[in-house]
Amino acid sequence: MDGIRRTPAVEDLIAAVKSIRPASGGSGSVDGGALPDSKLGDCALLIDQLRGLEDLKSAAAAAQARIAVAFDAAQRSADAAAGVPAEERGRGVGAQIALARRESPARGSRLVGLAKALVTEMPHTLAALDTGQFTEWRATLLVKETACLSAEDRCAVDEELAADTGTFDGAGDKAIIAAARAAAYRRDPRSVTQRASHAATERHVSLRPAPDTMTYLTALLPVAQGVAVHAALTRYADTLRTTGDTRTRGQIMADALVERTTGTPGGICGVEVQLVMTDRTLFQGESEPARLPGYGIVPAAWARTLLTGNHGQAGPGQPANRTFKVWLRRLYTAPGTGELVAADSRARLFPAGLRRFIQARDDTCRTPYCDAPIRHFDHIIPWHHGGPTTLANGAGLCEACNHTKELPGWTARTGAATTQHGTRHVLEIRTPTGHHHRSTAPPLPGFHLSAASQVTSNSPGAAPPATTEHYFGDLYYRRLQRQPA
Repeated sequence: MDGIRRTPAVEDLIAAVKSIRPASGGSGSVDGGALPDSKLGDCALLIDQLRGLEDLKSAAAAAQARIAVAFDAAQRSADAAAGVPAEERGRGVGAQIALARRESPARGSRLVGLAKALVTEMPHTLAALDTGQFTEWRATLLVKETACLSAEDRCAVDEELAADTGTFDGAGDKAIIAAARAAAYRRDPRSVTQRASHAATERHVSLRPAPDTMTYLTALLPVAQGVAVHAALTRYADTLRTTGDTRTRGQIMADALVERTTGTPGGICGVEVQLVMTDRTLFQGESEPARLPGYGIVPAAWARTLLTGNHGQAGPGQPANRTFKVWLRRLYTAPGTGELVAADSRARLFPAGLRRFIQARDDTCRTPYCDAPIRHFDHIIPWHHGGPTTLANGAGLCEACNHTKELPGWTARTGAATTQHGTRHVLEIRTPTGHHHRSTAPPLPGFHLSAASQVTSNSPGAAPPATTEHYFGDLYYRRLQRQPA
């Protein structure tokens, strides 16, 4: 649980929200027909409560913005008093705010920027939040669309689009964005044009998981290039459809995108698979799901199909039974040798095998609420302070979180905790304000078989705790040796 102190003021806020919570088993529709008159009044009250809570959420967002700005100012003042150079003051503010709001550190920085814009440059939008006329998301849209303006021009646009003028009564998000863009362009067309030119430098391609072992491959492109790519794929799909291809237009476009990008039929000729799965799932057909690093949980049958090379299920119109090379990297340890898990290396950098194991264990950045890809394999107790190069003292972090952890006032330690999923690696972060936040490694397949163990803190030179990684490797080894587990 997060180490946030429940002060009387915080408890009063929580109690106020609880006081308007509908009673359990409250009013609802009557089975088989319309509500009687006695229930209609209750339904109206529930709608009123919904609107009231929405107004409360907006007012809370405005209060959070003011608090964030005050915290930023206080932190910068403390840094100045401590002799921190001006350009480094306030570092870590966004990360602390993110942890307090249970958000990722990257979003924390954006929340700080939003708060400063609202409090210092957009008083009308902040007032609309206070009164419930605006939601935090719509306030974010206004801030985003006026980011290229000077403080003076942004204040002018804020006044022009003030909620009390009725500009946004009944308006949707697209209407708000359009109005903000038009107002910004009228104030400073040159800055808006320069912003559009700069946007092309932010083009990129990203990948994120989708349900049912699918992924979203997204490209942020200049509009001309994006339209050209889509038009080319559409024309290709229409051509194949006219020749009798049974795939849908969307399927053909997706297949063509993969093939043209990779240059091979079907898109893939080989892959190194780092599947995390139990031996029972792999060899005995059990249903314990596997985990694919970088994606997440996948069904057991899907994982076995991937590993056995039976890839004839690609979909209508695609060639079946293609030649497909698969390299399987086994992720387990043999007891007694300590290889990969318990190896206590004196090296400054984690060995390749240990990095792969940490990657498989942590999956994404281990900072609470951050799910960014792992970029750094970090010594939680720093190597220069005697921290060992071991699995227990290692954690996968994104670049930003690793740099934040090294700021003055931030400390971290590791341990092991017993959960319903077995014994798992724990990372505990302490912020400069004294608040503690814990991150537990995601459960690996088969973790429910782990023996329980007590929470153990790590210290320089200490042996790694007997975590489930050891148990899982020991179990796997005994299975391979046909010994009773």
